[in-house]
Amino acid sequence: MSDFDSALRPESRIVHPPVEEVTGSRPLGVPLHQSHLFAFEDNDAMTTAFGGPDQAFFYNRFGNPTVRSLEKAVAGLEGGAGAIATASGMGAINSVLLALLSSGDHVIAQRSLYGGTFAVLADLARRWGVEVTHVRGDDPAEVRAALRPNTRLLHLETISNPTTRVTDLPGLIGVAKEAGVLSVVDNTFATPLLCRPIEHGADIVVHSATKYLGGHSDVLAGLAVFADAELHRTVWHYAVELGASADPHSAWLTLRGLQTLALRVRRHCETALELAGRLAAHPAVTAVHYPGLPAHPDHELARRLLPQGHGGVLAFDLAGGREAARTFTESVRLASLAPSLGGVHTLVLHPASTSHRQLDDAELAAAGIGPGTVRVAVGIEHPEDLWADLDQALGKL
Repeated sequence: MSDFDSALRPESRIVHPPVEEVTGSRPLGVPLHQSHLFAFEDNDAMTTAFGGPDQAFFYNRFGNPTVRSLEKAVAGLEGGAGAIATASGMGAINSVLLALLSSGDHVIAQRSLYGGTFAVLADLARRWGVEVTHVRGDDPAEVRAALRPNTRLLHLETISNPTTRVTDLPGLIGVAKEAGVLSVVDNTFATPLLCRPIEHGADIVVHSATKYLGGHSDVLAGLAVFADAELHRTVWHYAVELGASADPHSAWLTLRGLQTLALRVRRHCETALELAGRLAAHPAVTAVHYPGLPAHPDHELARRLLPQGHGGVLAFDLAGGREAARTFTESVRLASLAPSLGGVHTLVLHPASTSHRQLDDAELAAAGIGPGTVRVAVGIEHPEDLWADLDQALGKL
């Protein structure tokens, strides 16, 4: 990265991602290198290519020019030393966890996690003997009390899914660093434009690039970004053997989406705040979970940690429980009943029966998810049209 590039603000850097292996001229769009094989003139050069993530390209599972452009672009946005692009967000999470954990290790994890992450940790505990302790995410003393001699990882989310709790990254990561414990932060909801966990001491940042980074509901991809080059190399060697590598076309689509990320994130945040305020005043709604609201338990922390905006996801609770949630989610017309988030369309879902279906009632309650909790992933439609749609759906209750 040149001195000029490193001085650019994130909003400028995402419009100008790095381009690999181009001579004579400079394409403004990153080329799509769909070929999965690269030939050599001598055997020693090909042997060297197997050595790590920064070597010559030879086989797409180990590296590809388009994929590497994406890795460099997101590593630069997050302030990392390197990145691994994967086939999905869970590919990134599994690559990190499986590369760094062994039987008998201990993990401290936030209680309010994405259901897939929660399920992976539960499976590691059941089949591999990895011990897992769950914490709230707002109290460094709770993390300090949970530490053990075999603690290996602290796993957090910048903004939790779906209850939008904001994690005290500086406080919790500071405790982990004192104990020599690696910290992993899922930054999907915040994106590097709202928060850069490495600046707060995180060792690894993971993303479901399927969400905001891609941004158009047409790509499945993930990323793991590393503060340390050696840690990047360690996980890379495992990830390529796991087979979690990103497809070049998915990387190309994600790079295209990155170029409008700043515009989209601003609109997501502004509209989410507007809708959250209106929902909080609606008689059918018992609680709204959005860190931009003063009543949110993490509002002051969010103002410090997320000064550019509080994200495009909100959740709210309906007094009528599961049936009320079913009626609401099946009554929206402009919004869509669909999983995922971070695209241009507004999406609604019922976490207890979909994204967090792996949790039993006690685990749902511990994560702050009620039977009538609905998650709204706000798109970029006009806020008045969105409110009219949510309001008419609430009127069906």
